[in-house]
Amino acid sequence: MRVLVIHAHPDPESFGRALLTAALDGLSRAGHDTTVIDLYALDYPGGPTRDEWRAYETESPVLDPMVAEHVELVRSAEALVFVYPTWWSAMPAIMKSWLERTMVMGLAFTLDERTRLIRPGLGHVRHLVGISTYGSPRWYVKLVNDNGRRTITRTLRLSTGGTARTTWLPLYTLDGQSPEGRTAFLDRVRRSMEKLS
Repeated sequence: MRVLVIHAHPDPESFGRALLTAALDGLSRAGHDTTVIDLYALDYPGGPTRDEWRAYETESPVLDPMVAEHVELVRSAEALVFVYPTWWSAMPAIMKSWLERTMVMGLAFTLDERTRLIRPGLGHVRHLVGISTYGSPRWYVKLVNDNGRRTITRTLRLSTGGTARTTWLPLYTLDGQSPEGRTAFLDRVRRSMEKLS
């Protein structure tokens, strides 16, 4: 299966990097064809520019060559895996920017010219995966709605026509985890990615 992994963490020595490595190890063991977009390593730009906003509902909404490359990667992917820390109850801004600039009309959805209704465009994506760490305990994350999880497992899933399977791998209260707890979670991520189908 062709898997696109989108990673967001600014520190290459972080536990977030260890999560990416574990995910890639599991995907490799399963024989998947995997591509990684490391947003911080790319120094990915911020949100849409004024010109991109004006082009949003046109036939050519993608103006940046890097974004165009990522659009093509999404077009060919059968699974999307997001690896990131949850900050302020959401995914990092750099990942939100990636979604805003990449998941545009003509890729994530189309707009019916007559009815102006949105039609899903990611029907080729069979699986959506989120791997995220949280500083807070589960009860608190649930209380504040876990916006990153909702974005991936609800909003993005709707762009697949609601057919993509979802997997969510959370590690709550990261700072309170023992080394053994962190290792166990890395093993869980690795095993889960090995079973991805």
